[in-house]
Amino acid sequence: MSSKVCIAGVDTAKLPKLTNADMIELMKKIKKGDTQAREYFVVANLRLVLSVVHRFGAKGDKADDMFQVGCVGLMKAIDNFDSSLNVRFSTYAVPMIIGEIRRYLRDNNSVRVSRSLRDVAYKALQAKEELSKNSVDEPSIDEISKIINIPAKTITFALDAISDTISLSEPVYTDGSDNIHLLDQIADTKNSDDCIFENISLKDAIKTLSDREREILLMRYFIGKTQTEVSEEIGISQAQVSRLEKNALKVVKEFLI
Repeated sequence: MSSKVCIAGVDTAKLPKLTNADMIELMKKIKKGDTQAREYFVVANLRLVLSVVHRFGAKGDKADDMFQVGCVGLMKAIDNFDSSLNVRFSTYAVPMIIGEIRRYLRDNNSVRVSRSLRDVAYKALQAKEELSKNSVDEPSIDEISKIINIPAKTITFALDAISDTISLSEPVYTDGSDNIHLLDQIADTKNSDDCIFENISLKDAIKTLSDREREILLMRYFIGKTQTEVSEEIGISQAQVSRLEKNALKVVKEFLI
């Protein structure tokens, strides 16, 4: 972590640092209703919130939102902390901060992701953070998989699930006049040139059919009706439907060759 981090308008380089003894003394004052001690305690522990936000890999505006939600968790931890349990405040506070942020993400994500999948993703992010401390290289999915004992495919799927969704119209490059959007970078493997020309030819072929033949092809191949259902609906015999259908298909086939 750099010496100066600005998030939600807070410069962490200017935050006070407290020893465990300082925290114990301040907590005693807080429990007696000292509001100034409480405010100072909150500010001194904002780094704790920031460290949790970093675990989630948040960036930009989302990091600011998560930071503010994490502060709510921090204040709840202060209000509910029991110093008689001989537990360090950070040990008690971190799970509460994580809980608040998880609830926020669950309730505000545009794509609903199951709780179990989110848990996998957060475990993977925590393992990634631990592995990064001892290596300059980016931890691989396989390495993370071994640490948390979860299949690599599941981890990949979980991390993709919690990634921010973006619009296909999102600009990815600009030269000052024209923008290149994300949609421009996605290959269309379905609508190739051959498919486009075939579609044009098919439309032209259908235009040459009679209204009755077009109606029969529509009902048979787009709506999925049987010849019997078509004959009952348009008021002709099944034999006539069959003849008209065969003739229409023959015309279309010859047009496409």
